[in-house]
Amino acid sequence: MLFASGELALSMMMVGANVVILKILADHLPIFVILTLRTGFAALLLAPFARLPRVPHRRIFGNLLLQAAFGTLAYNAFLLAGLARAGAVQAGLVLATLPAVIALGAAFLLREHLAPRHWFAVGLAAMGMAVLARGGGGFSLLGDALVFCAVCGEATYALLARRAAGALPVLQATFWMQAASAVLSAPFAVAQIQNVRLTPFVFGLLVIHSLTASVFAVLLWYHGMKRVPAGLAGAFTALLPATAALCGILILGEVFTRGDLLGFAALLVSMLLILWARPRSVRSPAA
Repeated sequence: MLFASGELALSMMMVGANVVILKILADHLPIFVILTLRTGFAALLLAPFARLPRVPHRRIFGNLLLQAAFGTLAYNAFLLAGLARAGAVQAGLVLATLPAVIALGAAFLLREHLAPRHWFAVGLAAMGMAVLARGGGGFSLLGDALVFCAVCGEATYALLARRAAGALPVLQATFWMQAASAVLSAPFAVAQIQNVRLTPFVFGLLVIHSLTASVFAVLLWYHGMKRVPAGLAGAFTALLPATAALCGILILGEVFTRGDLLGFAALLVSMLLILWARPRSVRSPAA
């Protein structure tokens, strides 16, 4: 139990730290070049371990394509675009709205019932966003809006993942998602590849980003989820925005303001209310 909890914590910390890595990469490479190289490398790494006798059934593969489009392509493209305009601290805190957005999506798209405390949690998330907009450090209206679009893409992925849960082993599902993401982003990368300069530093950062975000974080999460109750596992997602904010402060020298603190407090309470109330909705990040 303790070891599995450590796996879940490490997974979320990896995802949070990658917010800062993405911001650094976005200063050196175009968005879709980053996505294509990252997901392509991850797919190549996973292929020998995924045991791929054949392409999955058309329905399963179609769902995986949609998950790749929303959870990998849209999420990362919007997140990268947002990070080019907003601070990593702000972006990490906006990502804390994810459980509330998933809850709203489940209510309106899947017709799931939301209890009063779920609606209270959604209201807290909205209040947290408003506080960040008024007093947060590194604030950019367009940047935060783009990061919130990334949240919506990730929420769509989580809702799609419910339909395909258990349809494929984890390694196979992860491989096909990364491969599909690379194929979907490649045409856009070709259009952006002119004058791209891949220095050893940028290449090394890309490899670290691909391994931690697309491979290790996903596998650690699923492995830990087998041994930790889903309700408890959900609480570990609070480490994502906290790690992103901490890395933004320590690595990028960003400032954590009083507005950031108040906004994060509201978002944290919102996350815990939804995750404790909806223990079965916890899913791995698409990355």
